[in-house]
Amino acid sequence: MSKSIKDKALTPENFKKLKSKKPLKNSVGFKSIAAVIGQVSKYMNPTDALKLSLKMNQKGGFDCPGCAWPDPDDERSSLGEFCENGIKAIAEEAQNKTIGTHFFIKYSVDELAGWSDFEIGKSGRLAEPMFLAKGSKNYEPISWNEAFKKVGTHLNSLDNPDEAVFYTSGRTTNEAAFLYQLFVREYGTSNLPDCSNMCHEASGSALSETLGIGKGSVTLDDLYKAEVVMVIGQNPGTNHPRMLTALEKCKNNGGKIIAVNPLPEAGLIKFTNPQNPVKLITGGTQIADVFVPITINGDVAFFKALLLKLLEKEESEGNIFDKSFIQEFTEGYDAFITDLKTYNFQECLDASGISLEVFNQVFDLILSNNKIIICWAMGLTQHENAVDNIRELVNLLLLKGSIGKEGAGTCPVRGHSNVQGDRTVGIWESAPQAFLDKIEAKYGFKPTNKHGYSVIDSIKAMYEKRAKVFIGMGGNFISAVPDTVYSATALANCELTVHVSTKLNRSHLVTGKEALILPCLGRTEKDYQKSGVQVQSVENSMGIVHTTKGVLEPCSEQLLSEVAVVCGMAHASLKEKSKVDWLKYKDDYNLVRDDIAEVVSGFDDYNKKLKQSEGFYLPNGARIREFKTKTGKANFSINKLPEWELKDDELIMMTIRSHDQFNTTIYGLDDRYRGVFNERRVIFMNKQDMKLRSLKEHDIVNLKSEYSGIVREAHNFKVVGYNIPKNCCATYFPETNVLVPLESFAHTAKTPASKSVKITVAKL
Repeated sequence: MSKSIKDKALTPENFKKLKSKKPLKNSVGFKSIAAVIGQVSKYMNPTDALKLSLKMNQKGGFDCPGCAWPDPDDERSSLGEFCENGIKAIAEEAQNKTIGTHFFIKYSVDELAGWSDFEIGKSGRLAEPMFLAKGSKNYEPISWNEAFKKVGTHLNSLDNPDEAVFYTSGRTTNEAAFLYQLFVREYGTSNLPDCSNMCHEASGSALSETLGIGKGSVTLDDLYKAEVVMVIGQNPGTNHPRMLTALEKCKNNGGKIIAVNPLPEAGLIKFTNPQNPVKLITGGTQIADVFVPITINGDVAFFKALLLKLLEKEESEGNIFDKSFIQEFTEGYDAFITDLKTYNFQECLDASGISLEVFNQVFDLILSNNKIIICWAMGLTQHENAVDNIRELVNLLLLKGSIGKEGAGTCPVRGHSNVQGDRTVGIWESAPQAFLDKIEAKYGFKPTNKHGYSVIDSIKAMYEKRAKVFIGMGGNFISAVPDTVYSATALANCELTVHVSTKLNRSHLVTGKEALILPCLGRTEKDYQKSGVQVQSVENSMGIVHTTKGVLEPCSEQLLSEVAVVCGMAHASLKEKSKVDWLKYKDDYNLVRDDIAEVVSGFDDYNKKLKQSEGFYLPNGARIREFKTKTGKANFSINKLPEWELKDDELIMMTIRSHDQFNTTIYGLDDRYRGVFNERRVIFMNKQDMKLRSLKEHDIVNLKSEYSGIVREAHNFKVVGYNIPKNCCATYFPETNVLVPLESFAHTAKTPASKSVKITVAKL
């Protein structure tokens, strides 16, 4: 009997043997070194591992396929410019086994759906293109030409180009991403949803409105020189471990670190730098000077409390606000202050969940310093009021004049290696008209300026059968999006689903009537084309564009590069109608970059600039106090406190990653820093909340959310008592994405509210 769409989409409910210990209060160090050795020895060829470790994040080497943390502008570490989770990322990509025809003959889609996400990911690298025919239970091999022909046939059979959706993950290089969006626009649609829609779209919306650029304003050097760095809604020890080195340098230079997060995270408590023998012996560096255990979604309230106290000091003592900066470079100050005065300090403090003692420690640091950087990630961006979160922290920086000067500014830390670059080169469902005009001038066709589908819009369109073809350039769509069962039904409604991937994931098992898996080269592999081994490029979190070039031989002769896959699909779909000579680009990526230089602002002399070993910075107006907003200045904004209440039996849940995880990729089953081993189906709860519900450690519970009258359920989770604020809880994604309502998203940005889901817990 075939598995249902729901069963294919959700991770199996089977338990492993959960072990839990006290959470760690120190990160990295010898245990991290041991974890690296374990990953390499278990999943990689040792010779390959050595080659990769010497070239990873090095000048002239390859860019880590994990996070987008920037590399130092000067010399890179000779001991290895990588972290534990970076090694896990390449161990995942450069696995020592491949899968193809024989694997898919042996295992049906239904059988594979019963595997855990960890088991699916570790099955091996995809070695040849595969096709799932209508009504079939097993993928079968298909030639590249036939695969491209199928894509073209399906796209050309649609009544309207808007019936196709073209998704992009953050691992796609600038060259592939630019060609992909060009293909989509010439095909006739703007349906270009990407992983930004689910992560940092709220940051881009808020920063564009207030500062004129949807990116951060700081450089790595600024972090070293900051007087105060606030890390809020972010867990760098797991998600961006190399950031800890930058925070340690800040500390060594006299800077102070404020960690704001519902959970105390080991990486922000103490960091033992594995490249420093003295630190390994002595036990590392304390990172956070103040830990702020904020309640989930208490961020606007927290910032308003700070703003109110600063205003009180300004009015009583003066010289607290940077009045000269405010007068010359900002707009909307008076309206902002008038609105701020309508709020009550104590009410804001209570809503934040922070004690007065802890608040005062933070306030004293903000009051007495002006070189302030605020870093954040999805803990701020995945709420219905996410845009307000970002705008309010910008208000604080504007009052202190902490924008556009050394050691100060905004630092949204992007989660995937080129998600920022993809947006820069055109992966955007609502691209600016100026960009579309340049496309028309260069290529001779007029791109539609109709707003395309974001991720949430795409899911609704597929569910309602208004979209019939889904093409995913990388990523694991079904495990990344909210409301898993609804989203799986949406994909199953498609006539064709296509995934360009390096390895198997759950999205390959939740298919349309027909499905294609198109295997591509990884970052670690050499890209051979007619003009020789190709170099590609990416952009990191701080707006630096640099090269990435593979080291290893491809694991299969049947792999194509992402660039070649895009060119093949475009050529087969657009044929003689196209005004673009698609096949020339796959032979020489310099030609792609020449086009990017003409079309995308900031990429003049692209090929020439890339020859600089450290790469080059893109223009950033906020960095130099040139604010390209509608007013021509940095804008203060007016933001409301979020209006939500919990019922007596409800908790507010946030989804999080484990330490053995990056985005939807599961490297292992341990969350070492939080003391959870061999299990992912857990819920972290405050012990008082457990007592109120008569729950004990490792009790099994079901979780339920209700939004707009629709009930969603996730079954079989084990309770783990944790130091998390009362009425709050945390679970891993993708296991609980099923509980996240599709209709609950950030205003303006449509980022899913995965960090503030109201749930109830029922003991089995």
